[in-house]
Amino acid sequence: MDIFETIVIAIVEGLTEFLPVSSTGHMIIAQNLLGVESTEFVKAFTFIIQFGAILSVVVLYWKRFFQLNHTPAPEGSNGVQKFLHKFDFYWKLFVAFIPAAVLGLLFSDMIDEMLEKVSVVAAMLVVGGVFMLFCDKIFNKGSEDTPFTERRAFMVGLFQCISMIPGVSRSMATIVGGMSQGLTRKAAAEFSFFLAVPTMFGATLYKMYKLLKTGGTDLIMDNMTALVVGNVVAFIVAMLAIKGFIKYVQKYGFKAFGWYRIIVGGIILAMLALGYDLTIM
Repeated sequence: MDIFETIVIAIVEGLTEFLPVSSTGHMIIAQNLLGVESTEFVKAFTFIIQFGAILSVVVLYWKRFFQLNHTPAPEGSNGVQKFLHKFDFYWKLFVAFIPAAVLGLLFSDMIDEMLEKVSVVAAMLVVGGVFMLFCDKIFNKGSEDTPFTERRAFMVGLFQCISMIPGVSRSMATIVGGMSQGLTRKAAAEFSFFLAVPTMFGATLYKMYKLLKTGGTDLIMDNMTALVVGNVVAFIVAMLAIKGFIKYVQKYGFKAFGWYRIIVGGIILAMLALGYDLTIM
């Protein structure tokens, strides 16, 4: 993978990671169009550069990300309850993170196999796109007064597990999950960004561990330039994408993203039906 391919794939990651269009699916498509061979390093690269993208969330929302709850704990709270109240933000992130962490470890190999199938990505883009055309009507716009409890956080975490199917989109799954729990579009999108930090950081560490475990130390060192460039590009592009997405979705909702998914997925399915070889090498 040369520097041009590295930059293109990183731009795709930064643009799509926090949009409800499936970053994994788009990186697979970009990799295919560029003719990049699906080596062990390339597979790991698409996960490792997510670190740059999640760093953009921490930088953009650092005042909210690094804060404790200083409001008084409910009367009669014991020591544990007072502790959880103080670390309320991080506790709910952890609760939402648990389902994906457990299922990700259990079905890691199956997920990797699905990542090789462009047809799965295309089909899920279309299915998810059709759903997004109607999700604004299915779910109310939500209320800013909706209390975000541990139960609601866990439900968002369960929705996130659906995104393990390539092409579904982690962002779409968690935003829809948040809206289903009564959150506003903005609140659901922002919690989706926050939840991306532990989820994607965990996935990155796990991929690094697997690569190092199979003797990939030299592979990482030999491709350190690609990893650094990829993370920097993903970081910059993701910051711009997040800012634009929040403004857009507050005003217009998700319908445009639904049509985009349907068009992209439909084109890929049509190409497959016509006999084009879109298999990742």
